[in-house]
Amino acid sequence: MVARAVTIFHHEEQRNSCCSDPVPPSWDPADDLRCITTTFQYLQTSGWYWGSISASKARETLLTKSEGTFLVRDSSHPQYMLALSVKTRFGPTSVRIEYSRGCFWLDSISPGLPQLQSFPDVLSLVQHYTCSGHPPQGQTSSDIHPQTMPDPSQHAAKDSGVPLMLKRPLHRLEVFPSLQHLARLTINSHTNRPNQLPLPKPLLCYLQDYPFSI
Repeated sequence: MVARAVTIFHHEEQRNSCCSDPVPPSWDPADDLRCITTTFQYLQTSGWYWGSISASKARETLLTKSEGTFLVRDSSHPQYMLALSVKTRFGPTSVRIEYSRGCFWLDSISPGLPQLQSFPDVLSLVQHYTCSGHPPQGQTSSDIHPQTMPDPSQHAAKDSGVPLMLKRPLHRLEVFPSLQHLARLTINSHTNRPNQLPLPKPLLCYLQDYPFSI
């Protein structure tokens, strides 16, 4: 089952987006290529990108895992590149990831509501919702509406929703992270300025090749 959208409850007053508003009128397609290539390079390094597995296979894989376990896979929908599959307290579900003009965000089918927060790559998106303490919230149906601030009028919908909490990635066994990569994750989780660490240049470059902690 693919959930078409999620409701994200933020504490911030305004949405922080990698895209400026309004969207610039011109856009170089070469920028799309660079952005998408960078995202897939990060995903290949992460170990929890499962490629072209189907939604049913993702569901089967996550079924016995703990709540909050997630993976990223190719979307089976022709209009989307990627989907986020996650184990909720009611079982596995999936949310499509949208892309436009250098920005990625979780899919929404509610044009009248504010767009969800967007990011320059999928790793930044996933890390935000894993580490920020703002778990995505969804309704029990596959039609889940987004908003950026808690709305008292939506309290009942929130209470009946399925929390899509992102806690830990599910690594593929054949690409389980090396000790070197795990050390990089640990370093990145303890500093947001790894380029200023007193390390040899090759190690600094290695840290910058994957500037994430998941």
